[in-house]
Amino acid sequence: MGPLKGVKVLEIASIGPGPFAAMMLSDMGAEVLRIDRIMQESEVDLDKADKDILNRGRKSVSVDLKNPAGVEVVLRLAERSDALIEGFRPGVMERLGLSPEVCLKRNPRLVYGRVTGWGQEGPLALTAGHDINYIALAGVLDAIGRVDQPPVPPLNLLGDFGGGGMILAFGVVCALIERVTSGRGQVVDAAMVDGAAILTTMIHGLRAMGNWNEERGTNLLDTGAPFYETYECRDGKYISVGSIEPQFYDLLIKLTGLEGEKLPDQMDRAAWPALKDRMAKIFKSKSREEWCEVMEGTDVCFAPVLSMGEAPEHPHLKHRGTFIEVADITQPAPAPRFSRTAPEVSHPPPHPGQHTDEALSEWGFTKEEIAELRECKAAP
Repeated sequence: MGPLKGVKVLEIASIGPGPFAAMMLSDMGAEVLRIDRIMQESEVDLDKADKDILNRGRKSVSVDLKNPAGVEVVLRLAERSDALIEGFRPGVMERLGLSPEVCLKRNPRLVYGRVTGWGQEGPLALTAGHDINYIALAGVLDAIGRVDQPPVPPLNLLGDFGGGGMILAFGVVCALIERVTSGRGQVVDAAMVDGAAILTTMIHGLRAMGNWNEERGTNLLDTGAPFYETYECRDGKYISVGSIEPQFYDLLIKLTGLEGEKLPDQMDRAAWPALKDRMAKIFKSKSREEWCEVMEGTDVCFAPVLSMGEAPEHPHLKHRGTFIEVADITQPAPAPRFSRTAPEVSHPPPHPGQHTDEALSEWGFTKEEIAELRECKAAP
């Protein structure tokens, strides 16, 4: 039912950003077929596969990409696809015989999406890396953390998913829209280092204005300001405040009991550390629940810091359906929302190769052809 209904995507199984991009496209209604490698029974943990919700919403076919017959399967599927996405190091798909040139020759309208850490070219293109490395080089990691403390990796959210998978999905959809007028496919080169960098665009603007310095933990949005911080409560739990605008800051001062005191100007950076210490003591005087009773629902810009287990139970998120349950697993719902073409999770994550016969048949292979693939060991 989603806005991408009717779009067919071929996903060459990978890790991290590739599956995330495929999940986003599937959530939005695209028919995504995942190509997994052939795995031995001892390699497949069915219990974990059921819970790998990054793979939700698509069917899985297993083929041997080192077997020419397996490569031909992918090429035939690419002929019927609107897009193909892959997440290998540069050169791997070329060595397999599945380069953009080969695939686009078979299907000139194909959008060929590639996601890597460093990009398809450049001095580091062929070297290994992970999220932490890509955001480090992009200048992102250095800015995250508290004053006089080391940088703190923000899980793997900014490189793998925000700068990688989401940028890849965006690029694929952009290329599909462009194809409407040109009639031609093209290659999308999504690099996590590029994606992480573009996420910092506003911060670069603040630097240019002289409103951001490179000493970590001393700025408006990096825990430097007492009114944009997390604070520990009496019960050891935390709350967050983000009272940047003057009217919200005034409300923060009122609700913390500081109204009427002679305080420095809100933007007096030299006074921030002392005021932060003062607020830390105030917030530690009540439990998180007590502060919710005081501040939640006001314009102070407040929220309790919830764990991943607590978040789905919050009344606001329950009202919106921000989390859903699929096959007894609580997980984030597809986002964003649409007024007519509501996205949905079509089915739980597949086991590798779970739909080999079913999906190949749906995509145009005969029973005899599938049997031949097994005979030459290109399929399990």
